[in-house]
Amino acid sequence: MRAMMMDWIETVVSRGIRRPGYPADDWTAAWAAERFTEFGLQDVRLAPVELPAWRPVTASLEVRLDAAPAQAVRVAAFALPYSRPKAVVTAPVTREVVPGAIVVPEYAFTELPQFYVRDLAKAVHDPEGVFDGLVQTLPFQLDYLDVIQGAIDGGAAGFAGGLTGVPWETRDYYVPYDAVHRDLPAVWLSGGDARRVLALVDEGPCTGTLTVEAETGPALSHNVLGTLPGASDQWVIIGSHHDAPWASAVEDATGIALVLAAARHWAGVPQEERPHNLLFLLTAGHMAHAAGTRAFIEEHRDLLGDVVLQLHLEHAARRCEVVDGRLVPTDDPEPGWWFTSPGLEDLVARALVAEDLRRSFVLPPDVFSPMPPTDGAFFHPEGVPLVHFLSAPMYLFDSADTLDKVHEAGLEPLTRAAVRIVEGTAGWRRS
Repeated sequence: MRAMMMDWIETVVSRGIRRPGYPADDWTAAWAAERFTEFGLQDVRLAPVELPAWRPVTASLEVRLDAAPAQAVRVAAFALPYSRPKAVVTAPVTREVVPGAIVVPEYAFTELPQFYVRDLAKAVHDPEGVFDGLVQTLPFQLDYLDVIQGAIDGGAAGFAGGLTGVPWETRDYYVPYDAVHRDLPAVWLSGGDARRVLALVDEGPCTGTLTVEAETGPALSHNVLGTLPGASDQWVIIGSHHDAPWASAVEDATGIALVLAAARHWAGVPQEERPHNLLFLLTAGHMAHAAGTRAFIEEHRDLLGDVVLQLHLEHAARRCEVVDGRLVPTDDPEPGWWFTSPGLEDLVARALVAEDLRRSFVLPPDVFSPMPPTDGAFFHPEGVPLVHFLSAPMYLFDSADTLDKVHEAGLEPLTRAAVRIVEGTAGWRRS
């Protein structure tokens, strides 16, 4: 099974960038529907989802020392998703927010000691005992969705965030991804480029020209659905999303593979041995504020009261170390967060131990925020019982999310754990 799942992941990644509205994402949705049909699922369909697309074209920042204009730095940049799509702005360049200036703040990822998460967890599986000393580098700051709001509120003319606190050299940071239009020219600079710009700014007053070109507008994507009848009239929904910020292997080609593996398994089980009706779901537009999940909920609201479990599977990720400024994958999994509704914690904890899914936490869905930070988050306020698996490696939103980051050894245990969790719902009813 592991080789087959890796083949699926490689197939998806090979198509290229899967942002909402991109051809590779449309191809992936159709391909996944073909796999559902091939496995023998029923009612396989592509359900349309309207969402806003964002296609960056080019971005750059040129900075000149006012006292000596020949001293200049010009760097390439990456436009923040859903910021002002077209702009050429010439203004003073500053470190701090100043009205009318292009601000160049330094940005770092959050370091999260795992003993802190352990203290919040309902259960852990840490047979190695690493959580006492392990520190995880998250792929964001806690205010990542509002990263340019301070610049907007302060009247800045532009934002050029310097990724100086990111452990490797990159400007390919697809954040924020909530599809909220923010009317400010805004870009990311790599750490090295930002340091060059700021070194010039520190010499004296500077003027810069920020250039951004992107395309935005409505697009049509699709959720992928398929069903299998079971032994009760209740439902289990097993899902993930099919879009991504880049060609992204972990985010979320691994989620696609986990859902496909679950569908293939349950298609081979007789109907009377399936504890409930099963609905398999690959959503569109996670990178556009979970547009597909929200559309599914609106379309199937009358079903939600009969759902005994919504199981979401995302990000089978290797933990990386940074060596000489490069991301080096290890053989270890990134810590896994299992956001779990009350009453399901023991079932999930037993599955993690049975499959030896080390470095795992069983967490309340609202432990970090009102909803879990998953593609299926919007099921939570609807009162649907959920188990959402997610890991958050530091490269999650970056083009560095390549095939070597997939935790291959975890693919089969994650699939078996998902099966165990679904099996454990036998006999459960909500209505």
